[in-house]
Parts: sequence; structure tokens; C-alpha cells
Amino acid sequence: MEILIAVTREGDNLEMKKLPFTFGLVLLLSLLLSGLASAHVTVQPKETTQGSYEKFTVRVPSEKNEPTVKVEVKFPLDAVTVSRFEPKPGWKYELTKEGDKISGVIWTATGEGLGPTEFGEFYMQGKVADTATAITWKAYQTYKDGSVVEWVGAEGSDKPASVTKVNAKPAGAAADSHGHTAAPSAGDSPAAASTDGASNTPLYLSIAAVVLSAASLLVSLVRKK
Repeated sequence: MEILIAVTREGDNLEMKKLPFTFGLVLLLSLLLSGLASAHVTVQPKETTQGSYEKFTVRVPSEKNEPTVKVEVKFPLDAVTVSRFEPKPGWKYELTKEGDKISGVIWTATGEGLGPTEFGEFYMQGKVADTATAITWKAYQTYKDGSVVEWVGAEGSDKPASVTKVNAKPAGAAADSHGHTAAPSAGDSPAAASTDGASNTPLYLSIAAVVLSAASLLVSLVRKK
């Protein structure tokens, strides 16, 4: 992208034109990139441990001008067993099953749902399988106009499914009274660092845009002298 929109030569001096337009364009680009970086339905944490009990957070942002009124998440039964769900005001939930196992959950708004500038978090608890290497969460986001966004694609696709990496049990790991491996604390785990880094991406992009715009303004003022 060219920062200089138009230049005129007066002797040896160069004068930038339409600097306000450039400034606005850069800020708009940063906002668009920030939206793309955070618009996906994701499940946290990004890493966990085989055999551990974990609290999972389904993070749902609305990315259309219509409210989000339903969210469905399917569980890979060979990788995780989800058994508990935290009630959320303004939403009800129902479970889907395969035999006697819970294979998914559907949250449905009882009010207006999630507006265009809002996001919501839904909490559930479960046990990671002892042999799991990854948990792929397929999610389906329904808007008030009836449109459905399927977050089921591969990593790098337009609509990727969220994936939780599962680390092997550490040697000599402590077990609880049921013989299950305890999950690492959120503050010490690589997942915490990964989550923090992902959540800060929009901030970094915005800062970079402001710095770039300030640099353009400074160059303009120097060349006018």
C-alpha cells in the first residue's frame, strides 16, 4: 500500500497531500485486521494434558449485523468427555447424545442474543481422554436471520474449527483420588501464554497503525521546513 497519495515539488521540498485520508485509511485497515483476528468461535484453553479434568470456555463473537441466537458445539468422543455445563443468563441449553454419552451441546438465546458488537462465553467441564493428542471442536453459529456459520474447517481455512492441543502426561505427574492426571495451572501452562498472545493481537495491530500514521505526519512536517 502506498502511503504517499500525492506529492508536489516546490524547489527541493516535497509536500504530502491528503494526509488525513491516509491516516483514516490506515486506522480503518487496522480495525478490519483486528476484527479478522478475533472473529472466530474458539474454545479455550488452547493446550491441555492427557487424562486431566478441564474447564473449557466457548468464546463466541458476533461478526454480522444480526444477533447470534444459537450456538452448537460438537464433542469428539474419542478425545474428551464433557459432563458439566454452567448456566448462562439469557440462554438455555440442551444436550445431544450418542447412546449414553453426551456428544454435543446447543445454547439457545431466550432474549435478544449477542448483538453485532458483542461476544459471549459459555463454560463447560470435562475429562480429556488418556490417549488424546488433540480436541477438534466443531461449532455452528446461528444468526437471527436464519443464516448459519459452520466453524468446522481445517486450520488456515476461512471458517476453521477450534483445536485444543493435548500434551502427553508428564513423567511422575500427580494423580487425584480417581487416578486422573491433574491439569497444569492456567498461569504456568503454555496455553495461558498462547491465549494471552492471541487476545493481544488486535491491540498490537492498532498500535502499529498509530505508529505508522504518526511517522507519516512527522515526515510531512520535516519536509515542509
